[in-house]
Amino acid sequence: MRYDAEHKQKTRTKVLEVAAKAIRTEGPDRIGVAGVMAEAGLTHGGFYAHFKSKDDLVAAAVEQMFDESRARVHHEMDGHSPAEGLSNYIDFYLSKKHRDARGAGCPMAALSSDLPRLPEQTRTLFAAGARHLVESMTEKLTALGYAEPQALARSTMSELVGALSLARAETDPKRSDAILADSRQLLKKRLGLESAS
Repeated sequence: MRYDAEHKQKTRTKVLEVAAKAIRTEGPDRIGVAGVMAEAGLTHGGFYAHFKSKDDLVAAAVEQMFDESRARVHHEMDGHSPAEGLSNYIDFYLSKKHRDARGAGCPMAALSSDLPRLPEQTRTLFAAGARHLVESMTEKLTALGYAEPQALARSTMSELVGALSLARAETDPKRSDAILADSRQLLKKRLGLESAS
């Protein structure tokens, strides 16, 4: 049976969504093509109609993750003042909900430690996605009149990723909550966003 291009794209998107979730929770080295295809409700044989290899799947899934992250950034920031948008994004990023959603959320926190071992194509897509998130933050910081907004955006993004990663690694729920709360409060104070929301 032959399928039209729209069906093929929907199927590819479904596989990428499953792969992105699995990569975030298990890591790129621990996922298998057969498992991803089965979770997507498809046969292993159909994999090569969409991807050349597992490396190709991982690269496309990383791109999918950053597409989702860009949508989240725009959801939190657009339609608000620059200060409110940044405050909203920090509140989301350092929330218990984001911490606990290991199969979703920011790919930087999920994959940073895996990146050095991945193929160049995947690292290139990851770097491009990370740059786009920093650029979105840079725009808001520029609008707020900060000196060196790009450097500040990189620093802020690094702090967000680090705090979320540490909160996910902490086994004591109270200490994990404190990492999020302290980082959220102090980062917003550093950026002068205490009254924004």
